[in-house]
Amino acid sequence: MTSPVQAEETRPSASDGEATPKEGAPGPEQAAGLSPGQLMWRRFKRDRTGVVAAIIVIFFFLVAILAPVIKMAYGKDPYTLYGQDDLNLLDEFNMPTGTLGGMSGSHWFGIEPNLGRDVFMQLVYGMRTSIYTALVATILMVIVGVLIGLVGGFLGGKIDYWLGRLTDFLLAFPSQLFFIASMPVVTAAFVRPDEETPTWLRAAAIVLVLSFLGWMGLSRLIRAATLTLREREFVEAARIAGASPWRIIRKELLPNLMTPILVQATLLLPSTILSVAFLSYVGVGFVEPTPDWGRMFSIGSGIFEQDPAYMFFPGLAMVVFVVAFNLLGDSVADAFDPKSGR
Repeated sequence: MTSPVQAEETRPSASDGEATPKEGAPGPEQAAGLSPGQLMWRRFKRDRTGVVAAIIVIFFFLVAILAPVIKMAYGKDPYTLYGQDDLNLLDEFNMPTGTLGGMSGSHWFGIEPNLGRDVFMQLVYGMRTSIYTALVATILMVIVGVLIGLVGGFLGGKIDYWLGRLTDFLLAFPSQLFFIASMPVVTAAFVRPDEETPTWLRAAAIVLVLSFLGWMGLSRLIRAATLTLREREFVEAARIAGASPWRIIRKELLPNLMTPILVQATLLLPSTILSVAFLSYVGVGFVEPTPDWGRMFSIGSGIFEQDPAYMFFPGLAMVVFVVAFNLLGDSVADAFDPKSGR
């Protein structure tokens, strides 16, 4: 069956005269033999902002993946207290000596006040921690949101009603207060008060808490799109052919919902990274000695007047990553939209 995605991408536009294709755009003859994915890729490559944003995002992911390789090449790690080993790195107030937080050939971004850890390695491994945690949480949000939105929108009736009421109930939760209050409860359920909470358990708790209240917006969007698609001819044809509801959802509806799913996923990830940093900043996320963006901001906020350079690099990295990912999401949406003028 021909889905609306293929039909809209390959349908020529109607005009009084013969339309001249834009420079660099594929003409009717070129576009006729291309799949929707190839057409999307052509549109995306023409968007310079999207290409630059994609390069920046890929760079951040590569840094996170190759953090152990960077550690070996750099010769430092994020845990060693270099300021305690070399008394010349910290002054009598435990602040970095030298200019710009102790930047030097040995410590490119300076050293951390009080403990004297290397800021560059703290940033690299903090990036790794935040991105990995947010990525897992975002994947769970997308899976739950798409599943509930598809089931409710396609089946309708009482199932849709009760799933809608569940969504409304969870949307009423104050998310940030819920995050702060629930994190100690989740960790305390698995660890005794006299024991140290393992890092993997903290990461699992953060993923669980964030994904619990992060899927509702995507679910509503998918439900609205499913309500429209389920009345289309290709879905009716599948029903008449005897296809099961699961097959219709998997083969007919889901491929036509990939555009909003991908766009929303690219918008969810940076906001989830900010939420991970927020939890660590307020002290209920990752704690010492785990490197994390939010924990670096928490340390930097306490010594900003004495060492303003400490927060510069993690702050710049987070701003660049979040802005680039948001721009990438806009570009992906434009690339998938055949009516977009970009």
